[in-house]
Amino acid sequence: MPLNLPNLLTWLRIAMIPGIVGVFYLPDSILILGEKNLIATVLFIAAALTDWLDGYLARRLNQMSAFGAFLDPVADKLMVAAALILLVELDRTNAVVAIIIIGREIGVSALREWMARIGESRSVAVNVLGKVKTISQMVAIPLLLYHDAIIGIEMHLLGAWLIYLAALLTVISMFYYLKMAAVPLKR
Repeated sequence: MPLNLPNLLTWLRIAMIPGIVGVFYLPDSILILGEKNLIATVLFIAAALTDWLDGYLARRLNQMSAFGAFLDPVADKLMVAAALILLVELDRTNAVVAIIIIGREIGVSALREWMARIGESRSVAVNVLGKVKTISQMVAIPLLLYHDAIIGIEMHLLGAWLIYLAALLTVISMFYYLKMAAVPLKR
């Protein structure tokens, strides 16, 4: 495991997950709900930014590694899964939405692993649809964590619409990846 700045940022993202979740378990005498919402949101956004930064630095500093390529998507999936489970527990999103998104992430990861083993990883490379899904869920989650209104705009409502969009795109992109994986298998 190469210890470089991009990998350290990925480990930092993983280390931030207990903070995002744990802040909601602090007694109200220490933090009121609005403060918990804000802290969890800031931590999630900071963690999401490290996702971009570690990839940028890995390319810029020429510190790309097989371990980093493995750990980065694992960190992303752990962060999203933890946040979705927390949002279900806080009754800020639907369990079905969380199951769809988390289940798809596990399924597509397994599909990519299998396709890589048979030498067909290009068949299930990330596409535009997957990127739009990721963007919508990575914007929705902080809005749902924050939960309060900002300048009269209900962040929860906006986040709810975006997470439902992410769930829909999740299903569509899953079928797309399954279709793409089927092509080399027919040869």
